[in-house]
Amino acid sequence: MNIVLSKEAGNFGENKDIARKIRIKQIMPALVDGKEVILDFKKMTGATQSFIHALIVSPMREFNDVFFEKVKFKNCSPTIQQVIKIVSEYTQEGMEE
Repeated sequence: MNIVLSKEAGNFGENKDIARKIRIKQIMPALVDGKEVILDFKKMTGATQSFIHALIVSPMREFNDVFFEKVKFKNCSPTIQQVIKIVSEYTQEGMEE
């Protein structure tokens, strides 16, 4: 499943309610069904940490290693890559405790 985030979030991901809606209605059902999820940041120049957190933390915690096997990030700007890295790192550290 390819999810083009700019279709709902615009060119800058900052609305965590939109991220939550994408997570609940698209990401989680696809992972439950065992499908690969491509989060496509095409046309997005950036995203806030709260947007990325609302998008991926819950699936990371619920699906753990499966999340990293099934979810791919595409067309990420360097800024978005950095935010994803930060959110992923602090989430994984919290899961190890």
